[in-house]
Amino acid sequence: MNHDFIKYQAQTSPYPLGMEVSHAMGSYIFDTNNKKYLDFVAGVSACTLGHQNKRVNDAIKNQLDKYSHVMVYGEYSQSPAVEYCKLLASLLPKPLEKTYLVNSGTEAIEGALKLARRATGRSQLISCHNAYHGNTLGSLSVMGFEERKQIFRPLIPDVDFITFNNEADIQKITTKTAGILLETIQGGAGFIEPYNNFLKKVRQRCDEVGAMMILDEIQPGFGRTGTLFGFENYDVIPDILVMGKGMGGGMPVGAFTASTAHMDLLSDNPKLGHITTFGGHPVIASACLATLQEITETNLMSQAIEKEKLIRSLLVHPLIKEIRGKGLMLAAMTENAEITNQVILKCQDKGLILFWLLFESCAIRITPPLTISEDEIREGCAILIEVMDGI
Repeated sequence: MNHDFIKYQAQTSPYPLGMEVSHAMGSYIFDTNNKKYLDFVAGVSACTLGHQNKRVNDAIKNQLDKYSHVMVYGEYSQSPAVEYCKLLASLLPKPLEKTYLVNSGTEAIEGALKLARRATGRSQLISCHNAYHGNTLGSLSVMGFEERKQIFRPLIPDVDFITFNNEADIQKITTKTAGILLETIQGGAGFIEPYNNFLKKVRQRCDEVGAMMILDEIQPGFGRTGTLFGFENYDVIPDILVMGKGMGGGMPVGAFTASTAHMDLLSDNPKLGHITTFGGHPVIASACLATLQEITETNLMSQAIEKEKLIRSLLVHPLIKEIRGKGLMLAAMTENAEITNQVILKCQDKGLILFWLLFESCAIRITPPLTISEDEIREGCAILIEVMDGI
């Protein structure tokens, strides 16, 4: 492992994987010894179109030759951001029509929470146990995993939690609730899908009491579940839609979308209700536009479901208890964390990149680029089965 990597760059854990990256292309990452690794993680669901996608790269280079950052967000009309928000609005159901571009998923969550309080005049926020929405202080406050946030308390007040898919808990949404924040598919908890119309029942309750429904699509969004956004699979429309990760084809970005009436509340009383210097950055917005065009102008979304079926057919093994998730947002569940750790680490040795989930220690993350080929899927699944055979 590169000594300077440990010495000079702040780490997120005591034991980083430490691969020294040389370059990446398509579905593969290459280390400095020119060993290639098949990428079944896509930068944790961020590299929607794989590595070095030509359409995205060309858009970035083209914009760089025109201009980069020129003004803080929201003051100048910059065509990449305008065209992106316009295209996104055309693809979303009403009333989701106006988008605020920010720099990351967690900043988008912060903006959404502020908007819910501003729009309702209420303070209570509700999230789910084992939820993950980012790591800034507001996002941390709505994280449903006490072990990861206790040391940082006190956090923002008036936050309560319910259990995902627990219908009885829906009654905790009341006339005091500004907004309930849900992952459309719970990510860190183990790629748990909603069932028994849970999201629709939350939507109905929000309508009854005047609370805002906020859906976190940072992981499921941009084609990963076979539709542009995961909520389209469950016949529900949120008041605020939060996105990030796969939105920029590997570039750092986030956004939240709501109705014009709601979003305009952030521009007055007070003015500058949410501000950001680099949100809507023209180079990154160009990457977002190219990514969204590629997803929606091809059959990548429908292919995600076919590729899911292929993965499920190939990953049959006594050590795999079930495969959770939808499309190319999958988690292979083993019996215990020790098996999961062995599989992930040994697969990397054999040239296959897998990863963990935040809170579910038995899960093996399988979130490859949407562009991964069937042959590459077969290659990766064969490595995974070979490793499991040896455990």
